[in-house]
Amino acid sequence: MAMGYLTTHVLDTARGLPAAGLEIVLYRLEGGARRELARMVTNADGRTDSPILPKEAFAMGTYELEFLAGAYLDACGVPAENPRFLDVVPLRFGISDEQAHYHVPLLLSPFGYSTYRGS
Repeated sequence: MAMGYLTTHVLDTARGLPAAGLEIVLYRLEGGARRELARMVTNADGRTDSPILPKEAFAMGTYELEFLAGAYLDACGVPAENPRFLDVVPLRFGISDEQAHYHVPLLLSPFGYSTYRGS
């Protein structure tokens, strides 16, 4: 049985705060299909209240996290462009170790983002 799990943390680097209230969707990619596994919203610390992919559902494969940045930025009062420069931020990544903790954080601003494999 897999013992790994997946978490994230979103920081709003323009405001210097955790990105609270940002919706995140997790998909598993298999062949040409994309299947939604989870939909969560970040808490006051910019994290989800539980792992996005818990131990019992954790498996090797290719996944995609979608961060709904446009709606978050609108809610924060960031003046909107039409269309907004960043709307949905997709991060596609692979899980190759079913025993590991995968942490995929997002550093977000209205005009850029970065990510890395955290711990």
